[in-house]
Amino acid sequence: MAVQPEIEHPRKAYGWAARDTSGVLSPFWFSRRKTGEKDVTFKVLYCGVCHSDLHKLKNEWSDSIYPLVPGREIVGEVTEVGSKVDKFKVGDKVAAGCLVGSCHSCQNCVNNLENYCQQVIPTYGAKYVDGTITYGGFSDFMVADEHFVVNIPSALPLDAAAPLLCAGITVYGPLRYFGLDKPGMHLGVVGLGGLGHLAVKFAKALGLKVTVISTSPKKKNEAIQHLGADFFVVSRDQDQMQVPITN
Repeated sequence: MAVQPEIEHPRKAYGWAARDTSGVLSPFWFSRRKTGEKDVTFKVLYCGVCHSDLHKLKNEWSDSIYPLVPGREIVGEVTEVGSKVDKFKVGDKVAAGCLVGSCHSCQNCVNNLENYCQQVIPTYGAKYVDGTITYGGFSDFMVADEHFVVNIPSALPLDAAAPLLCAGITVYGPLRYFGLDKPGMHLGVVGLGGLGHLAVKFAKALGLKVTVISTSPKKKNEAIQHLGADFFVVSRDQDQMQVPITN
């Protein structure tokens, strides 16, 4: 017989969970593991809502495990650290994103590409190394391996930091990985939505020239005036698409 979520581990936790494909959230009592020697425990202060959460809540990817506590853009304050944790201390403002575990030893992990690890463990709706189910940030606190926790700079508002854990890293990661981070380089950003606007902001902060390519002429002012893009091209305008950007 399966062990109930609220008694799997010694620490009682409270969150919001979906019980089925309706995706409706309701109060949910469960339990989290005690702080291990390499773990960071933190109180959840903010958690973003990613569109992936909506897919998972309704099992639109056919891999959801219920009860499901979503949330993978998690920001909070450290309340306890394990005996071998050296990157964090109690009181630090921290965040956790899409992953909470991996093997740490395969070639992908060694190259900081844990998302390709065959034993990668998503933040929620997956089995942890002890066989229990992971639960996300729609809860009162988190316990995570310090390797998957990051510090939040004091100058960055905590609520604004949350979306950077998913949408932010989705665009920042490729910029760094492919070397598109040198001042003077030219970057094209296709679409100015949740990901696109962050790509523009990161690229400008890195000193790049940025061209936004959009189907909507109405987004030109936002791209140029608000976000600081250098050029704007309407993809539906064939004349604009044929003009090379040389300056």
